[in-house]
Amino acid sequence: MIAATPAHAEAMAEIHAASFPPGERWGIDAMALHLSLPGTFGMIDPQGGLVLARIAADEAEILTLAVAPPARRQGRARALLDAAAGRAAAAGARALYLEVSTANAPALALYAAAGFVEVGRRPRYYADGSDALVLRRGITSGAPPPANPARDTGGP
Repeated sequence: MIAATPAHAEAMAEIHAASFPPGERWGIDAMALHLSLPGTFGMIDPQGGLVLARIAADEAEILTLAVAPPARRQGRARALLDAAAGRAAAAGARALYLEVSTANAPALALYAAAGFVEVGRRPRYYADGSDALVLRRGITSGAPPPANPARDTGGP
């Protein structure tokens, strides 16, 4: 895992473009802007994955998590998720949140295996009309739940 800086924005945008449909891709400028904001951090898996997150007070949020198709189903998404949770816990966060489409079965399986639970829903949030689930995982111990690579889909 490499700690991302604005200098990594181009590589992160390439991974994101390979992982999401055209209307959901984040470009270089968006990546660079997020990485320059206070409380925001990113990590890159050199094999084709990224996570971008932010911390505010005792809460953290995964802004985006992506693994390029050729690198999926190898535990990379789970490793990125756990690394972000660890970094957030080290900064004092007690909970980690994220949003995911109800249509994204691989990501839903990943997040369930990682200990996330549904705490909210945003109806028709995504361009395809699917709802967004708001998920939460406590990170008070700073230790992520044990990895379960058999259930790690590596999906966005």
